[in-house]
Amino acid sequence: MAEATTGTEVPPNVTIYINNLNEKIKLEELKKSLLAVFSQFGKILEVLAFKTLKHKGQAWVVFEDVSSASNALRQMQGFPFYDKPMRIQYAKTKSDIIAKADGTFVPRERRKRHDDKGKKKKEQHDANQAGMGLNPAYAGAYGATPALSQLPYPGGKSMLPEAPAPPNNILFVQNLPHETTPMMLQMLFYQYPGFKEVRMVETKPGIAFVEYGDEMQSTAAMQALQGFKITQQNPMLITYAKK
Repeated sequence: MAEATTGTEVPPNVTIYINNLNEKIKLEELKKSLLAVFSQFGKILEVLAFKTLKHKGQAWVVFEDVSSASNALRQMQGFPFYDKPMRIQYAKTKSDIIAKADGTFVPRERRKRHDDKGKKKKEQHDANQAGMGLNPAYAGAYGATPALSQLPYPGGKSMLPEAPAPPNNILFVQNLPHETTPMMLQMLFYQYPGFKEVRMVETKPGIAFVEYGDEMQSTAAMQALQGFKITQQNPMLITYAKK
């Protein structure tokens, strides 16, 4: 049976199947854009898309839990992604077929041992970080933030921020990963009413300007996406742009 069954026929699970994707988009950009758009719903374990003709215009997004997958399916159904409305449903439960297709298939018993090994490595890494005085909890965008007195002062200069710009309709976005494209940001900010455009500066990677119709609309987008991670290492820092 083909993948294109209705969502009601397949039980909810952690993987969503997306089709009707724009086939002209390069594979790597497609995967990064899907990660950018769907990360807001929860931790993503993997984004799968393939070059083969049979799998063109399709992708699978694997979440850590079912509730994240369900929210993503419900809220992103029909979302205009690269000018084509996404069609989303739960993937068939036999996701090993997908794993075999991209060469990542591991028999279940071996997979469990592999996961345990990875977990131990992470615990050891966190222990090492703690020993170096780096608290892993600070990595989260919404986690505890160290006091200003604990922040490093390069060259002995204070890291106290400048006075912020007053609220206005243009947002200044920082700490973006270098591979970010205007289209990725458009996918994220387009979800909020009043979106007008994204502007990136080629000579200054890692920053962007996003314009809305008015400051109330820009504020709503800022509050919703503050700290959003396009990659695990890059929580967005959003402020109002200086005019």
